[in-house]
Amino acid sequence: MELGLGVGMGLGDPPADYGSIAAVGMFVALICVCIVVGHLLEESRWMNESITALIIGLGTGGVILMVSSWKHSRILVFSEDLFFIYLLPPIIFNAGFQVKKKQFFRNFMTITLFGAIGTLISFSVISLGSLGLISRLNIGSLDLGDYLALGAIFSATDSVCTLQVLNQDETPFLYSLVFGEGVVNDATSVVLFNAMQNFDLANFGSVKFLQFIGNFLYLFATSTFLGVAAGLLSAYIIKKLYFGRHSTDREVSIMMLMAYLSYMLAELLDLSGILTVFFCGIVMSHYTWHNVTESSRVTTKHAFATLSFIAETFLFLYVGMDALDMEKWKIVGETYSPMKSIALSATILFLVLVARAAFVFPLSFLANLTKKTEEGKISIKQQVIIWWAGLMRGAVSIALAYNKFTRSGHTQLPSNAIMITSTITVVLFSTMVFGLLTKPLIRLLVPARHLNREPSALSDPPSPKSFLDPLILNGSDADLEIGVGIRRPTSLRLLLASPTRSVHHYWRKFDNAFMRPVFGGRGFVPFVPGSPTERSVPLLQGTEN
Repeated sequence: MELGLGVGMGLGDPPADYGSIAAVGMFVALICVCIVVGHLLEESRWMNESITALIIGLGTGGVILMVSSWKHSRILVFSEDLFFIYLLPPIIFNAGFQVKKKQFFRNFMTITLFGAIGTLISFSVISLGSLGLISRLNIGSLDLGDYLALGAIFSATDSVCTLQVLNQDETPFLYSLVFGEGVVNDATSVVLFNAMQNFDLANFGSVKFLQFIGNFLYLFATSTFLGVAAGLLSAYIIKKLYFGRHSTDREVSIMMLMAYLSYMLAELLDLSGILTVFFCGIVMSHYTWHNVTESSRVTTKHAFATLSFIAETFLFLYVGMDALDMEKWKIVGETYSPMKSIALSATILFLVLVARAAFVFPLSFLANLTKKTEEGKISIKQQVIIWWAGLMRGAVSIALAYNKFTRSGHTQLPSNAIMITSTITVVLFSTMVFGLLTKPLIRLLVPARHLNREPSALSDPPSPKSFLDPLILNGSDADLEIGVGIRRPTSLRLLLASPTRSVHHYWRKFDNAFMRPVFGGRGFVPFVPGSPTERSVPLLQGTEN
């Protein structure tokens, strides 16, 4: 989205470009409208804010289309750089910052299985299906690289929409699986897409395949390490320098800037910024957030959530507005029949449905084989919800499609234009139809009495003492973590009987003995003379011990 905002005006200079002012002003007004309408529809069992923003974007695009005499429907030109650099980071960071960490890491192997192996399966099914089905539609000169790119584009699930349709407090298990998978999936899809850009079938073999697997593992590990390192560095700096004794604004600023810096460093090093900023958010919520003053904790929690919310709303507004852009539709209308466009979109949607099912159910079966108890297994009803909630395609797919089939957001080739319009059609249909039906499906398959109502990971504390509670503390896990009145079996028996909880237990011991003394975290109390936090220090320290 290219915004030519004027800067450096003198006293006698004319005002900034009116087009830019009008564009920004309109989007600010539309976001306000989305907030009001979303609030009014808060209790709706069908609507969510992403669908509301899409519909408002479509309506606004239609108005602009009529005002401009059917020439264009948008006031900004889509730029995948702006999407990946400015809009996506606050959304993914806030998701990591707010995620229930115990649920996420308890299901980490399943999440990685779905996000990495599942994406490869989905990519293969969509690529082969496109080669077999779309090639028969005779839409133009598409080569093998284009079909492989389609596999990568439509393997990318919409993590942003998942945040809207699934509730972390009501369905923490499903949320951690679907959203966690979505984060790994987005990173894997981008890696696949970049690999397909330079794909050479003539030189492809087992060595190239193993090289690709090695590159992906390297990317995953280094991106995660960079995010963890950035989070730990922010925690150490804030704990040692303690900006809060002079200005809470500084500690809030350093948290925000270091989180964003981790994403930019990952992009500069050709790593996955999505994975980096997600794990940076997790580490910051575990250490850094507890090292700042009480007022800064409240500020950062709401500031990150607000930035994420605005970015999400802006994103869906623009996708709805761009869907009616006449440049692409005019080229498609002049070259292809309406039935061919519908057939292409329907084929892609069918492949997305089949590809999703091709890995969710088999990999769920494999994941269940590793679970010792029925409680930890993924039931068939939960598998259906995971399959359904992951069908939505969003801005990542659109950004990759623009990157592949356009130059600076424009194209004159009919085959490229129809791929863009079909991508937009699939994104709109999947987000609105599948998104609308996700909430009712969850209520149908998971009755209300089985829904958990857990407090948010960073919920408002009833008293200063609650800052010592674990970010996630559920029932028997609390006993496991605190170790009060529990007679533990031997380490080997514990590891074999309950590997996840055993690893968590030993991580807690390592965390308490080595990490928290250095990086702070839960139990570290900022010292401000005369503050309520200072007066609560003895109580907090006593509880920690």
